[in-house]
Amino acid sequence: MKHQPKIEIGVCGWGDHDELYMHGVRSQDKLSVYASHFPIVELDSSFYAILPQKNYAKWVKDTPDAFRFIVKPHQAMTGHQRQIERDERLTIFNQFSESISPLIEAGKLETLLFQFPPWFDCKRENVQYVKYCVEYFNAFTVSVEFRHQSWFEPAYYDKTLAFIKEIGAVHVICDEPQAGSGSVPIVPEVTHEKLSLVRFHGRNISGWRDAGGRANWRDVRYLYHYSEEELQEWKPRLIQVSEQTEKVCVLFNNNSGGDAAGNAKRMMELLGVDPDGLNPRQLELF
Repeated sequence: MKHQPKIEIGVCGWGDHDELYMHGVRSQDKLSVYASHFPIVELDSSFYAILPQKNYAKWVKDTPDAFRFIVKPHQAMTGHQRQIERDERLTIFNQFSESISPLIEAGKLETLLFQFPPWFDCKRENVQYVKYCVEYFNAFTVSVEFRHQSWFEPAYYDKTLAFIKEIGAVHVICDEPQAGSGSVPIVPEVTHEKLSLVRFHGRNISGWRDAGGRANWRDVRYLYHYSEEELQEWKPRLIQVSEQTEKVCVLFNNNSGGDAAGNAKRMMELLGVDPDGLNPRQLELF
């Protein structure tokens, strides 16, 4: 039996990675095929809507027992919708919690990924809000991703990491364009003894800065292919992170040009990751 890897690698979403699917695979069957390639996936459709439980129940059935989901809470819960009353937000917290219950009952929720918006800066009220989010979901592992540079300025760098550790959350390590205050540097630090989460957003600096006002902003922002050199640069870093926690989940979010799955597969090769417990692989022609 193969050794269960400490590092697990996947991508964000399962619908956009055409290279994984033979011609004719229906959209409703893609997750099952995806789960023959990767043991984890980031679910971001939950960020845009409170999904019905039946969706999660189907995804549970489509994936093997060892498969895990990294789930993004609804945007009203992460501060992306600024004009929302506290009572309404609490209602959404409750609705979201109920909606994901099939994942929880099946033991397939790896972590909740709270990705806060670029304007969510390091100030007291935001610190308190992060604490509230983690405490509300204290029965689960919560991961925290900041996107405003202030959290990791020299004056707050150590305090930010200490705070995340103190509230029992996972610090999300990011590789992303260094494009001003709305981006964070690589901070390869571990705050949780059981999990570390690493997300690769690409390094498209111009797309990161300018994508916000465009209708197709996602297509612009995450258009990037990691070179062999850039992936090799991360190999020792990921190994070092894995020595400080029980599991490392690595997610590639550079989906726009169809690069995420290929980069993820190459990273698996570089690290010698060959996961057990996947769905049976389709007959592949090439």
